[in-house]
Amino acid sequence: MNFKALAARFALVVSCGLMTATPAAAQFWQCVTFARSVSGIEIRGNANTWWSQAEGRYERGHTPKAGSVLAFSPTSRMRVGHVAMVSKVVSDREVLLTHANWSRPGAIETNVRAIDVSPAGDWSMVKVWYGPQGDLGTSAYPTKGFIYSGHAPAGDMLDAPASSFQMASATHTVTATQRANAAQLATIQHGPTDPRGIFTLVNEAN
Repeated sequence: MNFKALAARFALVVSCGLMTATPAAAQFWQCVTFARSVSGIEIRGNANTWWSQAEGRYERGHTPKAGSVLAFSPTSRMRVGHVAMVSKVVSDREVLLTHANWSRPGAIETNVRAIDVSPAGDWSMVKVWYGPQGDLGTSAYPTKGFIYSGHAPAGDMLDAPASSFQMASATHTVTATQRANAAQLATIQHGPTDPRGIFTLVNEAN
């Protein structure tokens, strides 16, 4: 085998190795897969089904709590909805979210702002940090509410006062496991978004 043939074979082997050695950071994350991983809420299927699937399995409500998952309603630009974990409650109208597939397709964003802009102050309409703008996005998105990571009590408590909501874990802080999962999975910081069409082409049934 002459030198040129040997060099060509070596280049081919190296290029194949580079193609197969894809780092974990390059993984394309769906919002549902990531939310399930960091929150421990075992719901599968598209994000727009999480709210109904949670009934009878997990407590639901309209008060943000660390570790809960905010379920976004589907819209014309976000047909399969969106889910995001609340990593911190800043005030009764502001939280920090940790989620995936928002500002950039498949990317993870940690501890980014979301504010309640609903007239009733019930978190039924929110604005979320948009990475390319470096600030809250201009669009407001309708939501269903929060899914808490404990198990659901008997009956639906959606109409109960906020003070009556309690997680089965007896705390409203992000658990060590949730924190570790988020730290392990997060690769991008800062910047949720106005997901202009990102979710309309993606089936998140996984």
